[in-house]
Amino acid sequence: MSDYRFYAAILRFVASKTGRDDARVAAMMECLNGVAAEVEARGGFSVAAERLELTARALAGVAAFLQKQILPEVVAEGNGGGEAQVRWAIDTAMDGVNRLLSHAAQAAQAGGEGGPLAVNLPPPPAAVLGKASPHL
Repeated sequence: MSDYRFYAAILRFVASKTGRDDARVAAMMECLNGVAAEVEARGGFSVAAERLELTARALAGVAAFLQKQILPEVVAEGNGGGEAQVRWAIDTAMDGVNRLLSHAAQAAQAGGEGGPLAVNLPPPPAAVLGKASPHL
């Protein structure tokens, strides 16, 4: 799924730039690298039940980083295509957070850990596919 290489690259970038002094943070970055590999290969990812919350926290961190650090710079540069990519990445990461945490909560309410969750990504923004977007 080469259309998702940009998103996989974002996930890997965040994972590589985040300090791993804390074992929990290191585990979250491993989750991001795993998600990135799956996203690049098939346009989605699967998360084991015991890693749902950890992966959700990692994706929330990606969204926060993009929102606070990257998006303002892209907007200031007037880069419409880049802005579409970054906004898509933020929305996609947060959608993943919501889906993972909802799945974990439903399993907890049912009195168990539940099973793995498969997440398919929405189509990438037109800017990534080299098409003109009506919003740019």
